[in-house]
Amino acid sequence: MDIPRPQAGRRKLIRRVAFLAVTIAIILAITLGLSRLKPAAPEVERSTVWIDTVKRGPMLRQVRGLGTLVPEEVLWIPAVTDARVVSVLVKPGAAVKPDTLLLVLSDPQVELAVVDAEYQVKGAEAQLIARRVQLQNQRLIQEGEVARVQSEHTQAKLKADRDAALFKEGLLPEIDVKLSTTTANELGNRLKLDRERLAIEAESTEALLSFERAQIEKVKALWKVKRDQLDALKVRAGAAGVVQQVSVEVGQRVTAGMIMAKVAQPERLKAELKIPETQAKDIQLDQPAQIDTRNGVIAGRVSRIDPAVREGSVVVDVKLEGRLPQGARPDLSVDGTVELENLKDVLHVGRPAIGQSDTAISLFRLEPDGKHASRAQVRLGRASVGLIEVVEGLKLGDQVILSDSTNWASYDRIRLN
Repeated sequence: MDIPRPQAGRRKLIRRVAFLAVTIAIILAITLGLSRLKPAAPEVERSTVWIDTVKRGPMLRQVRGLGTLVPEEVLWIPAVTDARVVSVLVKPGAAVKPDTLLLVLSDPQVELAVVDAEYQVKGAEAQLIARRVQLQNQRLIQEGEVARVQSEHTQAKLKADRDAALFKEGLLPEIDVKLSTTTANELGNRLKLDRERLAIEAESTEALLSFERAQIEKVKALWKVKRDQLDALKVRAGAAGVVQQVSVEVGQRVTAGMIMAKVAQPERLKAELKIPETQAKDIQLDQPAQIDTRNGVIAGRVSRIDPAVREGSVVVDVKLEGRLPQGARPDLSVDGTVELENLKDVLHVGRPAIGQSDTAISLFRLEPDGKHASRAQVRLGRASVGLIEVVEGLKLGDQVILSDSTNWASYDRIRLN
């Protein structure tokens, strides 16, 4: 007969529990190991990335910006008065001389004002003539009065001398001598006063005539202004050049100060470049520049730097020193490069797609096998158009990927095919 063995069942249970525990531990270990594994390096086509080698040597620092050619001097032609456009005689692109007629305007009020000012001048001139005649007549009257008093004074003086002689002979009383002497002295004083009055009247006459002449000059100046306004209705170029713009049409009403046309000299151009504000901080006056017109390159120098930033850019004017190539004209799009400085001996590499001066970025550096690239932290220094200085993180001869690595942002290593 079978005898029950309780110890055997117990050992069997223990073996099962132990096997289950070992199995669970193995599963946990495998899971933990898999979770700690790094993702496989993604594969990247070598032909799709830009690889450059770190070099040491001179580096020409430059900044680049797009812009246009603009005239150095532009003559804006405004309307002098409110008027109506009668005719437009030229079109943009026409060569003009200073006296070339561009537009003809009309304003009846200006024409009437010229006629009125002309008659004011004639009236003022007639007033001057009338005042001169009046003053001359007054002077003649005063001169006649002086002559009469002088004659009476002469006669009185002669009579006094005669009475004095008769008094000495005892033929005339003393009282008569005194009376004749007093009369002569009185007429002498009156003659002196009349002569002073005549001199003062001459000065007064000159002052009054000067006032009348000033009034004539005043109305003449007003007449000239009105005539200039009338002449301005015939709009002329004012300078030799090419008409760049005519902004009015026949029949249009213009107001004083409104710009009607623009004339420029096409052979005297400058370049206006828009440099990104992050790159414009090192630009200084008189730095050399190169302007590419797509039909030739012109040398120039920085002549003006706009102190304000507009839409993320700084406007830099470049004065052109070379001869303009064929086809250069105002508003032509150009590509300009300004030379900042020439660094003699620096470690440099091609400028990365996301690299800016004085920043720290991560780049993929090729490993010795040439098939893999690992991420490296690099500090960049001064930048140029196509090159940038390497401050730390790379050494001479290292090869790095300069293309945009945003697609591999989660990887520290890639494989090149």
